[in-house]
Amino acid sequence: MGIGLTGKRVVIAGARKTEEMSTIIEKQGGIPVLRPLQGTVYLADKQIETEFKELIQTDFDWVLFTTGIGLETLLELAERLTLKERFIEVIQNANVASRGYKTVGVLKKIGVKSVAVDIDGTTQGLMHSLEKFDFSNKQVLVQLHGLTVPKLTDFLEQKGAKVTEILPYQHIAPEKETIELLCSEILSEEVDAICFTTAIQVRSLFDYAKEQGFENQLIERFSDKVVAVSVGKVTTEALKDEGVARVIAPVIERMGAMIVEAARFYSRNEN
Repeated sequence: MGIGLTGKRVVIAGARKTEEMSTIIEKQGGIPVLRPLQGTVYLADKQIETEFKELIQTDFDWVLFTTGIGLETLLELAERLTLKERFIEVIQNANVASRGYKTVGVLKKIGVKSVAVDIDGTTQGLMHSLEKFDFSNKQVLVQLHGLTVPKLTDFLEQKGAKVTEILPYQHIAPEKETIELLCSEILSEEVDAICFTTAIQVRSLFDYAKEQGFENQLIERFSDKVVAVSVGKVTTEALKDEGVARVIAPVIERMGAMIVEAARFYSRNEN
């Protein structure tokens, strides 16, 4: 059998735990390449205070929560504004849908059980669970985390919902020079694999490729010369949504497991 990542240039697209990931890549024989595709995440509570105060005066038919940390942030904001009781009342009076086990856990703490829960931790899984419900003329509040999710919004609007989004966290884009360099390396086959640890990294890469007009070339590279490696289901879903058919991902959603899975892929396919 081949020897894992021997001689492979492996891109780390995240900005966290890069030393730890680099060490694991090197132990597998690879060459780590740092190309952070995720800018700073910041709490947007000041920006959404006015919007939030207006929102909780509305009696929503449905409230969809997509991340536990986003829900916790809104609860903390509501408490700071002395509106927590009203916010919880809005949630309790609505049909609630949630994505992710952490979100379910936060809802449980405030005594709320979801009417619909994702089947696999993904947005697609949440949409599958919502398919059977009637959203005609329903007021729906959707909590997102840092990025809009057009396919979820489109899904709800196509079912007749009136959608309002709230994003308690927002992102500052990564350095343009980093994305430019990585795209050049992908297209010229100077890197072998890219490890994505969040959906945001995927969005950053493909948004730039679309702006520059070489999205199709990028997808083509991922289909043959460059391996897309994902840390878990949500990131895999983002890659698939962008048209990347071949995605390597571990069963256990951990960064170390992701790199080991990439090494196994090369060991199986380069003999």
